[in-house]
Amino acid sequence: MNMFARGMPNQLLRLQEMHNGEKVQPTFSAGEMERRQNAMRRILEELKLDAAILTSYHNICYFSDFLYCSFGRRYAFVITPEKATSVTAGIDAGQPWRRTFGDNITYTDWQRDNFFHALQQLLPGATRLGIEFDQVNLDLRRLLEEAFPGVEFVDIGSPTMWLRTIKSAEEIVLIKEGAATADIGGAAVAKAVRENVPEYEVALAGTQAMVRHIASRFPHAELMDTWVWFQSGVNTDGAHNPVTSRRVEKGDILSLNCFPMIAGYYTALERTLFLDHASDEHLRIWEINCTVHRRGLELLKPGARCGDVATELNEIYRAHGLLGYRSFGYGHSFGVLSHYYGREAGVELREDINTVLQPGMVVSMEPMLTIPEGMPGAGGYREHDILVMTETGSENITGFPFGPGHNILPA
Repeated sequence: MNMFARGMPNQLLRLQEMHNGEKVQPTFSAGEMERRQNAMRRILEELKLDAAILTSYHNICYFSDFLYCSFGRRYAFVITPEKATSVTAGIDAGQPWRRTFGDNITYTDWQRDNFFHALQQLLPGATRLGIEFDQVNLDLRRLLEEAFPGVEFVDIGSPTMWLRTIKSAEEIVLIKEGAATADIGGAAVAKAVRENVPEYEVALAGTQAMVRHIASRFPHAELMDTWVWFQSGVNTDGAHNPVTSRRVEKGDILSLNCFPMIAGYYTALERTLFLDHASDEHLRIWEINCTVHRRGLELLKPGARCGDVATELNEIYRAHGLLGYRSFGYGHSFGVLSHYYGREAGVELREDINTVLQPGMVVSMEPMLTIPEGMPGAGGYREHDILVMTETGSENITGFPFGPGHNILPA
């Protein structure tokens, strides 16, 4: 342990080496992490950069295997041609070093701008640095320019996003584990749904089941950010509506949304459910949405263009007079992402995205309709499966069934 290598223990230091304890068992192999960091170094070479200063949750996690908790402080992962170092706040002590694939330096709170002082120590003489334009806000950009006067800043947000869209074999194994965990959460949610049970109690059952499963499968992982959104009645109208105290009633339309997180990797299971029974109009609309979902699953394969998938599925809704009730895009890329940080925006199943799907991409199919209150069949309908693009087609890694034949639950 070398907590005070940059000064004496009785001094208030700007920087410390908080190498406390031993490195933990990582999420991925050393070969996998070297592959990622070396891919970043090829980006440095192509863009003629001295280094990359990564500041987003998703890129720091992807390139270092460390997922930070900001709590009002700044974090970075600095990759140079020779070295990779996480820059973290003293409040976290040795945890970032234990988790980082690479070195770590800690900055303290004792003096303003210690974070930028740490970057300066790591990057003396730099003239051209990569930063994430899609994540760096105006304030951080100004402070970086003050810390590195005369340095040219170049965008690496887009190149790193495209790098993350193609998953390695190790990543796909982890994502499959996440999908299986979501299925377990879904089963717990379905079991917990009963008349007069509040939404939050149902959500808690799913969250607990998933956290316990992750703990058993990944005993060395940090257990954080796994959650469930379970919605009922009018609360189903939005895909990301939070859990409430509303109590479930017979005949309610329900939305099951399970989101396990393993080492920053998000997966999802989303299903339309009903308690006890569904009206004829609810069944009609539900079946139409399931038809769109089935066709979408057929369309997702290498060579398909994202915008073309969306355009074809639109026509099914249009034929039934429901296109105007479609809520959002039909799906998106999976990997290091979350409800509060990053997204691989280049792989979205929307009309304005021209990306062609490739082997190694992981994409969801998740059509949704929202019928307003007061209309027959009112509520939000959503199904969600995750597919891995392979060399010959696609593999659906979601196991929980969908549709009226499976998900009208007993009261």
